[in-house]
Amino acid sequence: MDSPPAARVPKVFLVRTQIDAILADLAEGDSVPSERELANRFGVARETVRHALRELLVEGRIRRRGRGTVVSRPKLTQPLSLRSYTEGAISLGRTPGRILVAWDDIAADDPTAADLELEPGTPVMHLERVLLADGERIGLESTYLPLHRFACLRGSYDPTTSLYAAIRATGVEFAGARERIETVLAAPREAGLLECTTALPMLLLHRRSVDADGAPVERVRSLYRGDRIAFEAMLSPVSA
Repeated sequence: MDSPPAARVPKVFLVRTQIDAILADLAEGDSVPSERELANRFGVARETVRHALRELLVEGRIRRRGRGTVVSRPKLTQPLSLRSYTEGAISLGRTPGRILVAWDDIAADDPTAADLELEPGTPVMHLERVLLADGERIGLESTYLPLHRFACLRGSYDPTTSLYAAIRATGVEFAGARERIETVLAAPREAGLLECTTALPMLLLHRRSVDADGAPVERVRSLYRGDRIAFEAMLSPVSA
């Protein structure tokens, strides 16, 4: 029986492999050759090079700087655990930060009310903040808290710091959480706040946390740039 013909290797893959070899010899912040230079070097169309570079941008290997492209630093890899973004970033040697976008009291919609075990329309505290790592915008976080439990934060909490630390300071301890992760594209407003395009893949996290009594503490929606952050988890065997 004849062997099946070998699959044709896409030209973009070949160009991507060659660019990978170039990046391996460059350091963080070094300039990447231009599209025109790469197209001439490899004897391909600029659109082929553009496609390969777009893949590397999405993966976070390179980033735009001004009108050029440079080698990016490795992604921030966050462990999936019951701690704040601030704590996770510091543990990885990065400098966390936050920019306050909104801090207001709103009426809980049905999903928020269900997660916080409230009646729909009950006032909840809402904080929306841009997450920073070493000054770079990497995420957008919206947190919803039961107002009757955490109204005291209004007079004491600095929204550019860790919210988890402030909640613990009120005597509330986090005991567990349910978290779901999915891939999405950012809405135009979200892309603007994160200084990226709407075509960039995002990681969307939904979290519901409870205290030691099982009472809801928070509902969180976190949107992260897929080119700047990754998540990992420690897994243990379970019995069948």
